[in-house]
Amino acid sequence: MGKYEQIIEWIFNQNYQPQKVRIPFNREELVQASENLGVKRIKNLGDIPYSFRFRRELPASIQNTAPAGAEWIIVGTGIGEYQFRLAAPGKIQPTPHFKSIKVPDATPEIVRHYAPGTDEQALLTRARYNRLVDIFTGITAYSIQNHLRTTVVDIGQIEVDEIYVGVNKRGAHFVLPCQAKSPGDKFGIVQVMQDVALCRSRYPHAICKPLALQFLNDNDVAILELAVIEENELLKLNIVEEKHYQLVPRGQISDAELRELMMGEF
Repeated sequence: MGKYEQIIEWIFNQNYQPQKVRIPFNREELVQASENLGVKRIKNLGDIPYSFRFRRELPASIQNTAPAGAEWIIVGTGIGEYQFRLAAPGKIQPTPHFKSIKVPDATPEIVRHYAPGTDEQALLTRARYNRLVDIFTGITAYSIQNHLRTTVVDIGQIEVDEIYVGVNKRGAHFVLPCQAKSPGDKFGIVQVMQDVALCRSRYPHAICKPLALQFLNDNDVAILELAVIEENELLKLNIVEEKHYQLVPRGQISDAELRELMMGEF
């Protein structure tokens, strides 16, 4: 077991009580854990909870205490303040075997030449060129910021992969925070909660629609609108809408397919 796992397990065990669904802890406890375990103090203590919020899985010894169908996650509750919370589920993936919608690939060839692959940066770039956010939401949307790192009251530091703002045919304004994932990764409830909190704080008069984008392969993209609800203090991550898109050359969309789509609009 690595240092991070040892420290977070020690903190959980010190604070855990059966039936509790919120287990608070703070930065000072990270120091105490290191000292009690005889672990050399980690320079960036905040990276420990951050890692388990977004990159690592919590140790099995922690997850095994969660009720059936639920799992523990870590959320920020302020500067240097955190909580273990129960979620069902804490992470989610695109639906397998979902029918794809063909979209003519508008990515410039030179961009594809110098930005190949299926990582998060490539995904955000191709989504932008192909206006996939507009197509998915039916909103005229514009990217206003990439990789935003800021602080939100009652949460602490957060990061957002990309933010769009937009307007619909009725004139309503929207803010669309996006999280992007490489193939095989999962979308996390913590990110969605942070996105919503940012929207409420910074864009109080715009409708918030948290989006999740993921490459399924080189040319297939899944987009999900996600929402978090809370029932009896149990957090639940829900899919509001999901579509899969296949970016193809124009020649791969037949007239027959277009006629079929036309008929479906009437």
